[in-house]
Amino acid sequence: MIGPGTEADLPRIVEILNYTAANSHATFATRPTTVAERRDWFERFSSTGPYRLFVARRGNMVLGYACSQSYRDHEAFRETVEVSIALDVSCRGQGVGSSLYRALFDCLADEPVHVGLAGIAMPNDASVALHRKFGFTEVGTFRDYAVKNGQYISSLWMQRLFTNC
Repeated sequence: MIGPGTEADLPRIVEILNYTAANSHATFATRPTTVAERRDWFERFSSTGPYRLFVARRGNMVLGYACSQSYRDHEAFRETVEVSIALDVSCRGQGVGSSLYRALFDCLADEPVHVGLAGIAMPNDASVALHRKFGFTEVGTFRDYAVKNGQYISSLWMQRLFTNC
């Protein structure tokens, strides 16, 4: 089931983020985070407007989330959102990510959003394929611009234009 994220989902979201940070470079986080540290992040989302958080649940278990958030704080970017997604390792490749993005993008279709951006740490063929499936196209790569665990990381940036603005 896909639905809006609630504060009760934060502990499980933090678990997913911490696992991903410790076991991959899909996130640039280099240390575990806490529920308290993620609370400000959570409070930026709402049930209306362009900044949304959706979670996938199986029963009471959060399987992952997808969100849209501010790209930058400049007024010029008011119609631009950055999207991201994170899934529990046990449910990847099972359509959960597609269900989350479908819910998020259906919601954004009624909002003043002109473009969605996604930065993907490379390599990550599954994430690139998911974004392409939802109409994202490649716009460029930041090469070797981050360092995690002594390894340089590049990010592919993709964008999707929305037609509602």
